[in-house]
Amino acid sequence: MESMGKTKHRRPRRSFTPEFKAEIVGLCRRGDRSIGQVAKDFELTGTVVRDWVKQARVTRASATG
Repeated sequence: MESMGKTKHRRPRRSFTPEFKAEIVGLCRRGDRSIGQVAKDFELTGTVVRDWVKQARVTRASATG
């Protein structure tokens, strides 16, 4: 499609602090809102929130042995 003269405008990549990610993961773990709802509330994608939750789970498991 780009060969037709149209350029796709991408949103600049955002970065998030570890504290913010931990807050989002905590909200998901609480269970009163779905991952999708947390993502929507904070204008994030569901994929990135799921990835943060999964990474937190892996990190937690490796820390506890």
